[in-house]
Amino acid sequence: MLNRLFNRLATLIPTNNNLSIQYQVISVIGSFLCIISIVLFATHSTFLMAANSPILLASMGASVVILLFAPSSSFASYWSFLGGHVTSAFIGITCAKYLPHFPLASALAVSGSISIMLLLRCLHPPGAATALVPVINYPSLTDLGYQFVLTPVLLNVVGILLMVIMINRYLLRYKSIDNHFTKTPTLSQQDVKYALTKEDEFIDVNINKLHELLINAELHKFKRLHGDITCGDIMKKSVTTVQYGDEVEIAWQKIHIEKLKAIPVLDKANHVIGIVTLADFLQFVEMSPYVNFQQKLGSFIRRTPDITTHKPEVVGHIMSKQVVVLSEKSAITHLIALFSMQGHAQIPIINEDKKLVGMVYQSDLIKVLNDKIVLENTTA
Repeated sequence: MLNRLFNRLATLIPTNNNLSIQYQVISVIGSFLCIISIVLFATHSTFLMAANSPILLASMGASVVILLFAPSSSFASYWSFLGGHVTSAFIGITCAKYLPHFPLASALAVSGSISIMLLLRCLHPPGAATALVPVINYPSLTDLGYQFVLTPVLLNVVGILLMVIMINRYLLRYKSIDNHFTKTPTLSQQDVKYALTKEDEFIDVNINKLHELLINAELHKFKRLHGDITCGDIMKKSVTTVQYGDEVEIAWQKIHIEKLKAIPVLDKANHVIGIVTLADFLQFVEMSPYVNFQQKLGSFIRRTPDITTHKPEVVGHIMSKQVVVLSEKSAITHLIALFSMQGHAQIPIINEDKKLVGMVYQSDLIKVLNDKIVLENTTA
């Protein structure tokens, strides 16, 4: 009986947060610095404060928690923090001044501040508490009038905002997932946004962060299932290449004869310095209504016999310098987004010395994934 009661009570306790001890310690220290700095500043800057103005609002403590411990929440955006408190303070002082009936003033201060924050897209929960301050402290704060919006509200907000920016930049240094392909996911932000429109409730995380979490979960699942396979395991080791100084005609012959879509361009040390694709050839072919495409392409590809030329003659002049490469030790999960979202048809593979050792094509990835799925189904 007691165990059952204990288990039920345990379900009411939220699971542990996913913040590291280091992050928690720094954030706690950051909260201390935020509050003590604005209090000391206000105390030693009495010329800025109106008479009878409080130095610090209690709602600022709640804001510090949101800003430092839930930075991905839409409540924690700088605009939500600033706009939420300032607009709520304006609504609160208005209700306190012109609605002497305490229950009505309190209710309208909260609901009015929420309405304005929703309208201006700056919903910040502690803002509603700020709206109640002048109502609860009637009539002492109502004597301040709308000066209350400037001091202490705006002064508190600006002080905390500056401190939080510095803490985020120099102490917390927000950790981004060290995974380059999270920038080119198979799940787009449009997909996430569409899913959110189907949920008629407030999701306390911004789209970018939610997108990142979903992508990381998707890639973690894929890595768990297929992470033991590397690019080096599935690459083609025999790769057709060209060098910077090779004639354009040589590169075209290799593409045409071997039916390739792209050829890596190497330097003398076998490092990848670019890539030549069919598109790189075609962008230099100037079309004319009186000359067919084959003639124009042939004219471009053939070397100019004269000393001077008006067109590119070597591969280095037409290659794309921005080329994506992967290490032979990289898991094949890195290939998913590159093929599916960026439109790459092949990825050059390099070793620890940054030298080309192979090439992975879309067909190679599809084949190995299909073989692995078939094997798993067979042994299941």
